[in-house]
Amino acid sequence: MFSLVPLLLLPLLGILNVAAINHPRALHEKRTGTVKLRQHRRLSPREIVPIQIGLKQSNTHRIEELLYAVSDPVSPNYGKHYQPDEVVELFAPSNETVDAVTAWLQEHGIGEDRVVLSQSRGWIKFPAAVDELERLLDTTYHLYQHQDGSEHVGCEEYSLPVHIKEHIEIIHPTVNMGGKRKIYNHSKKRSLNKGSLLRGPKTNGKKPSQTFNDTANCDSQITPDCLRALYQIPATPEPNPKNTFAILELTPQSYVAEDLKNFFTEFAPSIENTLPKLISIDGGTVTADTLTGFDINGESDLDFEYGMSLTAPQLVQLYQAGDDVEGASFNNMLDALDKSFCTFEGGDDPNDDGIYPDPLPGGFKGKESCGIVKPANVISISYGADEVEFTDFYQIRECQEHAKLGMMGVTVLYASGDNGVAGNGGVCIEKLANGTVIESVNGTIFNPSFPEGCPFVTGVGATQVDPGSTVNDPEGAAQQVIFSGGGFSNVFAIPEYQKAQVEHFFAAHNPPYSSAVFNNSRTVRAYPDVSANGVNYVIAIDGEFALVFGTSAATPVFASVITLINAERLRVGKSPVGFINPAVYSPSFKEAFNDIKHGDNPGCGTNGFTAVEGWDPVTGVGTPIFPKLLEQFLRLP
Repeated sequence: MFSLVPLLLLPLLGILNVAAINHPRALHEKRTGTVKLRQHRRLSPREIVPIQIGLKQSNTHRIEELLYAVSDPVSPNYGKHYQPDEVVELFAPSNETVDAVTAWLQEHGIGEDRVVLSQSRGWIKFPAAVDELERLLDTTYHLYQHQDGSEHVGCEEYSLPVHIKEHIEIIHPTVNMGGKRKIYNHSKKRSLNKGSLLRGPKTNGKKPSQTFNDTANCDSQITPDCLRALYQIPATPEPNPKNTFAILELTPQSYVAEDLKNFFTEFAPSIENTLPKLISIDGGTVTADTLTGFDINGESDLDFEYGMSLTAPQLVQLYQAGDDVEGASFNNMLDALDKSFCTFEGGDDPNDDGIYPDPLPGGFKGKESCGIVKPANVISISYGADEVEFTDFYQIRECQEHAKLGMMGVTVLYASGDNGVAGNGGVCIEKLANGTVIESVNGTIFNPSFPEGCPFVTGVGATQVDPGSTVNDPEGAAQQVIFSGGGFSNVFAIPEYQKAQVEHFFAAHNPPYSSAVFNNSRTVRAYPDVSANGVNYVIAIDGEFALVFGTSAATPVFASVITLINAERLRVGKSPVGFINPAVYSPSFKEAFNDIKHGDNPGCGTNGFTAVEGWDPVTGVGTPIFPKLLEQFLRLP
């Protein structure tokens, strides 16, 4: 349940007798609505809500220019990545912004004694009584109840004075009620609630044969040897301590050490007793000794069995985020990587992100993880949500944080989803008669993914070795158990690096759907960017071998390829590749990918999109050809 400050603190705030100055107002954000939430009760006027205001950052209008300058292969500054303190300085809000917002708060009786300004100057944090907050934002606050029983504090819309609106990006908590942060329902003895961020591998319940090391069977069971054959992945060179690779897991998803050992004994005996290096974020631990099952262990087992076997003897880090009460979100990970973004600086939304120290019984009581680790060169993330679950402002601000990671030389890869053009769980978008947008199994509008729709991350789709084919034959889009997530954002504009390829797709293969079905304006971000095999993976899980499917399998594989390329660049004194999208879309990299030309990604009552010549919203630019991809990246400075 959302944690409210006890009512007895109210007299200390001294807020009820201040008459604020009236200013002309304008709507700032409005909740689009979702079937998962309903108004439960009106909040008491004297309840206290912790508020965070995200201030307008400087230079965000230049963020693409700054990122592409170090990421575009034709740029003279390619590979000259920024240091973290340089990034903080570039985007810190102006004095004018800080002064304007603090003066506005003071008009409403919220003085300096109550306000905390973050070190990065990006966030203002303070407690406010509900009646004070409603006057401040010209709104009404309710307690909303999710269909899973969890509760969220928020409002339907809010407005700001016109002269203040330009200085504020986002306010928490207000209209944003996206991904669920609760992991367990304690009233049901900690039964698993997977939450909206979990993609996770799928299974058809079938078991692989015990003939593993035969690449003749890769159409029915994928092993590390199959992937090496498909993409010409070589053995790993000696590890370089500067070459870092991390995989994010959100609690309770956790690997089983014995599963990793069983897998490595079969497929990577040189590391059979090796485990990933744990980076605990907000109390994250390896909980598989007490919690087991496919939904808990499947994702993490898969990620590390393939990420570690393909890059061995490279050390792989585990970003384990969240305790087993609140769990975590992408923002909790960003907190740990960037001190200027962390919760202490006001960067998290209690409705969507784990808030630490955790006040709930059994929760993590230590300090929140704030800038605890330098970001790895490559980060693989097999989680994602639906754009419609979050407000535009929330997505834009988080997307900007990913751009900053790219500026620092980090490659961030996200799985594109397993439901084709539908969202998590196969739900699509439905517009009600009153204009409200909801997610529904009866929806007919394509449901794009987040953060994959952010133009500053790399989305990874899934392919397959077609039944009856070999590793020497062209792959197709995933058509067994899962369908590669792909489509067009409803939030983000198309980035410069993919304009030519997306334009070619529409010109040569215009989809047979109107604007009532998907955003066909040709002006929005398209995904995925790249792909790798995601069908019939052999994994060790809960003491046995099983077959699994998912873009969550493809993502750590492509991340492994980039890690191996970084190893070679570092060996010759060059930088990690960082944000790879401008490079992989460039003409010189075309021959470094296997173009996937058949298969589709159905959903929402349609066949979805089709894999065709060139880039497509099913498999992106295709799957990697390691030697050619390495050659192109080694040519860059």
